[in-house]
Amino acid sequence: MPPLDQADHGSATTCPYCGVGCGLRAAADGTLSGDAGHPANAGRLCVKGSALGETLGPAGRLGAPQLRQPDGGFADTDWDSALTTVADGFSRIIAEHGPEAVAFYVSGQLLTEDYFVANKLMKGYIGSANIDTNSRLCMSSAVAGHKRAFGEDIVPGCYADFEQADTVILVGSNLAWCHPVLYQRLVAAKQERSDMRVIVIDPRRHATCDIADLHLPIKPGSDVTLFNGLLAWLADQDKLDRSYIDAHTAGLEAALTTARAAGDAARVAQDCGLRTEDVAAFFEAFAASPRVVTAFSQGVNQSSAGTDKVNAIINSHLVTGRIGRPGCGPFSVTGQPNAMGGREVGGLANQLVAHMDFESDDIDRVRRCWNAPKMATQPGPKA
Repeated sequence: MPPLDQADHGSATTCPYCGVGCGLRAAADGTLSGDAGHPANAGRLCVKGSALGETLGPAGRLGAPQLRQPDGGFADTDWDSALTTVADGFSRIIAEHGPEAVAFYVSGQLLTEDYFVANKLMKGYIGSANIDTNSRLCMSSAVAGHKRAFGEDIVPGCYADFEQADTVILVGSNLAWCHPVLYQRLVAAKQERSDMRVIVIDPRRHATCDIADLHLPIKPGSDVTLFNGLLAWLADQDKLDRSYIDAHTAGLEAALTTARAAGDAARVAQDCGLRTEDVAAFFEAFAASPRVVTAFSQGVNQSSAGTDKVNAIINSHLVTGRIGRPGCGPFSVTGQPNAMGGREVGGLANQLVAHMDFESDDIDRVRRCWNAPKMATQPGPKA
């Protein structure tokens, strides 16, 4: 955390809860407030962030590192002794059993720099890829879908796109509860622009549906059918952006062959447990909106077909060129504030830094950059 600056209303920091990553100001008296200059929240806070200061009291917290004693209890020690104990333990186990005998499990609440150092230590200096992060449990489908579509695990958008879109589609996401400040931004944008549409695709009717112009209570697990149906319909209605497709994509015909198996709108509606007129309205809204954001969250990612769902969503944006422009794009809304930062520096067991993989050229490139004495050469086990 940067040093306190009384003239600047406290130290800048980040809320550790959801994926929005709201900016906070921590004052010297212990009070917290929203950071009005932060691009994610512009000073807004949800109930969790507003109450964050209540978690910071000294009661129940360690005042110093502790070491386990021979009798099983714990006693305070100093940091040098604690770090020496950890280092000696790692060294002893590695010497006896090899680098595969140790592992790190890290959190989506770490700063990107902390992630980087932990990853570098494990993969470049201990020599094992036994490091995995929370992204494995909440975002791995998005990771695989992004790599299939783009060659890298990237999210081609930013929060400002929600406010600039003509249509925002929320798939498997109760934004009102799970990402409240982003939801507040969407509500405010919709109030300012009466022509903005919000479509919610979710088996349940939840709080986010309060602002929805259309709610599709889809049968669980049928998202791929819905978006493949959209892709086929867009092609059949000549709604594709051929110039974008020719310049930036490959594999269209194979994708369309797969998508057309979903059938027409009536067939899609039947398989998804929806009304035909609602499916048709969804298809037409997507095609009629020059700027579309499709935001998906755990209802998509935490699924046996999660990767296919992600790619079905992305494909609809690629074939219409609704990507890479303000107010457009498929958008993975994550669960913790720096899950993406961890992945950018290779925090997963099957990745190297900067979206590189365990391939010979990439391994050698990272080894040289890090001057790594014991570079990991193969992926580690996943959490």
